[in-house]
Amino acid sequence: MQETPTELMLKGYGLTTAEIFYRMPDYRNVLNTFVWQDYDLAPDHPRLFKFIEFWQDRIEGPLHSIRFTHRKMISAGEWRQVVGEFRYH
Repeated sequence: MQETPTELMLKGYGLTTAEIFYRMPDYRNVLNTFVWQDYDLAPDHPRLFKFIEFWQDRIEGPLHSIRFTHRKMISAGEWRQVVGEFRYH
C-alpha cells in the first residue's frame, strides 16, 4: 500500500521539483525541458537520482543539465498532536 503525501511529510519527506534539460535525439542542437516532481528525502534525494538513472538507461534524449529545488512542507515545529480541545468564549 502506497503512503499518502501527509504520511511522507511526517516522515521528513519534502517536495522536490526538478527541471530537466535534455537534447532531442534527432536534433542535437535543440534543447527541451521536462519537469519532474515527487516527495523525496534531502540531502540525498534517492527518488530523484533513481529517476535520473532511469532516464539515462531508457530514454534516448541525452541529459544536458538539471536544476532542482526541495521544500519541506511540514517541519517539527509546525505539527503537534492535539488530544483535546477547549473552547473559551
